[in-house]
Amino acid sequence: MTSLVSLSPAQAAARLTEFTVIDVRAPGEYAAGHVPGAVNIPLDRLDEALPALKSASARGALLMVCASGNRSARACDLLSAADIDAATLTGGTSAWESEGHGLERPVGARATWPMERQVRLAAGSLVVAGLLAGVRYPAARWLSAGVGSGLVFSAVTNTCGMAAVLSKLPHNRAPRSAPSLNATLDALQG
Repeated sequence: MTSLVSLSPAQAAARLTEFTVIDVRAPGEYAAGHVPGAVNIPLDRLDEALPALKSASARGALLMVCASGNRSARACDLLSAADIDAATLTGGTSAWESEGHGLERPVGARATWPMERQVRLAAGSLVVAGLLAGVRYPAARWLSAGVGSGLVFSAVTNTCGMAAVLSKLPHNRAPRSAPSLNATLDALQG
């Protein structure tokens, strides 16, 4: 296993043409704006993409990107375990855009909240609902306890079951005009 290589947005921008950029966010997040030239392979589909990523890494360096850098760091760990070298963009597309670098946005793409924000909204709403319902039905407080336990588990394991569920919602899916994952993998094997 190799150590994690992190690049700042300025470092990545200066060398962008050297990389095959892989965005590991949900397709809806990717469609709302991504690093120029990036292709989308959602983190939960990374295992099936390993052969194509190994092939792409043999031709040049991989740069993994997400919204904040957390999922791309996880992707780098998974790739490292498969003996594939990759770097991560520190701060993700949020840092990329805040430093003045542009994002590609397909025509007609709608803005989607980053997955971390969607998780915070869903988890917070469930906790509040459990507490409010618990005033009348004390057993409803278990909903809040369950969500809290899930968040602790998520932090300890660096995974997020709620994000996996939310990524399946219609607003987080790729637009119909987006290339399929199979087409993306075929292009990477190229």
